[in-house]
Amino acid sequence: MERGADGADDRHRVLGGAKTFLMKRLAQLASAALLMLALCTSSFAQNLTVPDPVGAGFSPARLARIAPWYQAQIDTGALPGAVVAIARAGKLANLQAIGTYDRAGKIPLKPDAIFWIASMTKPVTSVAAMMLVEEGKLELNAPVARYLPELRDMKVGLDRVPAKRPMEVVDLLQHTSGLTYPEEGMDLLHGTYNTVPTFRRDKTLADFVPALANVPLVHQPGEVWEYSWGVDVLARVIEVVSGQSFDEFLQARVFRPLGMVDTGFYVPEDKLGRLVDPPPDGRPPTWDVTKKPKLFSGGGGLVSTSPDYLRFCQMLLNGGELDGVRLLSAKTVRQMTTNTMPPDMRFAGVVGQFVGPRVGTGWGLGFAVRTNPDFSLIPGAVGSFNWSGIWGTYFWIDPVEKLIGVQMIQVPPDAGAFYRDAFRHLTYAALSIPGREAASTPTVVSADTLKNYAGTYDFGASLSSRDKQAPIPAFAFAGTGLEVAVMDDKVTVRSPIDGGPAQKAGVKAGDLVTEIDGVGTRGLDLNQVLDKLRGRAGTPVRLKITRKDQDAPIDITIVREAIRLPGARIQVRVEGGKLEVAATGRWAVLDFEKDKPVPLQATSNTEFRVEGGDRTRLAFESDLTGKVTGVVLNPGPWEVRGARIN
Repeated sequence: MERGADGADDRHRVLGGAKTFLMKRLAQLASAALLMLALCTSSFAQNLTVPDPVGAGFSPARLARIAPWYQAQIDTGALPGAVVAIARAGKLANLQAIGTYDRAGKIPLKPDAIFWIASMTKPVTSVAAMMLVEEGKLELNAPVARYLPELRDMKVGLDRVPAKRPMEVVDLLQHTSGLTYPEEGMDLLHGTYNTVPTFRRDKTLADFVPALANVPLVHQPGEVWEYSWGVDVLARVIEVVSGQSFDEFLQARVFRPLGMVDTGFYVPEDKLGRLVDPPPDGRPPTWDVTKKPKLFSGGGGLVSTSPDYLRFCQMLLNGGELDGVRLLSAKTVRQMTTNTMPPDMRFAGVVGQFVGPRVGTGWGLGFAVRTNPDFSLIPGAVGSFNWSGIWGTYFWIDPVEKLIGVQMIQVPPDAGAFYRDAFRHLTYAALSIPGREAASTPTVVSADTLKNYAGTYDFGASLSSRDKQAPIPAFAFAGTGLEVAVMDDKVTVRSPIDGGPAQKAGVKAGDLVTEIDGVGTRGLDLNQVLDKLRGRAGTPVRLKITRKDQDAPIDITIVREAIRLPGARIQVRVEGGKLEVAATGRWAVLDFEKDKPVPLQATSNTEFRVEGGDRTRLAFESDLTGKVTGVVLNPGPWEVRGARIN
């Protein structure tokens, strides 16, 4: 998407020393943080089967917004169904199945529905590897060739230059191995990975890995983050070290101990009725999960359910233990969920555009980790970690809120971000404000004072009080206001931002951008497209687009403007001598529903509370001249600040 350029420049030269940085980082793990994890573990009274939203610290009324939101997407035909699970402090807050198993809409979905989780397999593989590290059977900084000699002399680039250092096991966990996926780039170097013939369901990991020796690394080991087959190589390392096939190891050491009864590399015949239909294009042969494979892909092969994966996540949040079963030490979990990337690490490839400094994250040993306290496009405390699957499955863990969210859906690859965004916003907006509401005497406020408060207030991209958002200007940038995706070498408009210059110029969702200022877009990656769309406010950019219902290309000139991504907003107005408030942005705001005004009761000249709400309070702020400049939601430790924008 066309978003702010406040992250690091991907073109900076990557300096050496990634290994040294990692060792220093791991050596600095604070004993206080380990103590906190241990305390969290001992304090959990796990109940992940019976929903208790109030006990978990949620407003039931606001949690009830989640199912209708997904149902609205289902009604459009975007997906057949969804299962979402939310837990907090070891208590299940929400487990809902919405929609159906089938795209025809005939078979109601149940919470134990089975989904292909794709790359949500990777954290499971990472946990398995770290179990062997703890046992002293696997060494993080050992060359991969110690365990897989066939990868001993891999060269780098089309020129096949020698590697500066060997690929190490830790590189496989960090995506810094120099390996890649074929779809991570359109150039000849990435194209060599299409020649690997053995990544197939009828081949084993032992068949697959030796074939990688015939293609070059795309980067020097340790120097660049790029999504890759590295985690599949890691799965093969686990097989060699453990003496078991990868599926046997996971079943014996992870799934059975954690009670993950429906997780595996295929769906047995007696469970096929619980498998959710795929997106319209169907399952590629490699991922036909209805049959037992020979290839146990550590990068993307698993199927699972929301209840199963919730148990896996709870184990991580507990510091490696669940229901008396310990898989990892708290120290190891902390190591895995701490950013290991040096500040100058370059994030490359298609997936590299959605992690890294430009979106406020780093990478640990198997997880994206929220690092920047001032910048995030979704709510969540610093230290939150997550990952997703290509068909929209997603989880995140917020250790500050002791919060877990698991989303199981099956949608096309370019649709996943939309659902992740919604799920996190809806969840954080449903958290209750702790404590009792203090008794207050209603106050009469003058009509003139009330009139001064009328206007629109913007809370930014997040409603999490733990999420120390930067001021609004940090999120503003100049551009066309287009959300775009690059798929199959085509630049597709996902949607124009409401009120943005592209929308005003007539650009529509689904349009294909074929030229930008006379330059063809074929062969450009997403970053290159965004660089061309951005620019100084007031400057024009010429687009040539094709549209399904028109035969001839369309030429459109857009004048760039400062763009503010729509997030959480409220509209305050005066009605019948009282203030009324409704949410007007993309999301409901605590007790404020979208486009449904609710009245406020004044408790002072500047402070108000929602009549009959869940302790939602507002306090208006003014500058020295008396001009109203902003509003504070729930003043105090959990406050969230908003700026007046009109």
